[in-house]
Amino acid sequence: MTLTTIAIMVALIQFIYFGIEVGRARGRFGVQAPAVSGHPEFDRYFRVHMNTLEQLIVIIPSAIAFATTVGDLWAAIAVAVYIIGRIIYFTSYVKDPASRSVGFMVSAVPGMVMVIGSIIGALLAM
Repeated sequence: MTLTTIAIMVALIQFIYFGIEVGRARGRFGVQAPAVSGHPEFDRYFRVHMNTLEQLIVIIPSAIAFATTVGDLWAAIAVAVYIIGRIIYFTSYVKDPASRSVGFMVSAVPGMVMVIGSIIGALLAM
């Protein structure tokens, strides 16, 4: 599970980076903590960060299960696709929220594939 572990850690580094960007946006747009909205551009950064957190709840456990039931390399590849999708999502959402769909889909599909694949892999191993 070495490759999957590395991929998950990169996804967590990406999440930390998004959090740093939220903090920077707070300063740029004058949104004082604990407020989580107040300027439309700040709101975009915040939503990317929170949506990424929501996705990580699916990605991390499904990657571990998928690596165990299907294979380490395949799980790492799926997480890498997720990371690329999150980059697309971040850049498109911050620029124009209406353009976020491609990034969302590229990052959401790997989680769905790994959840379903893990169930199938576990059933086949029984």
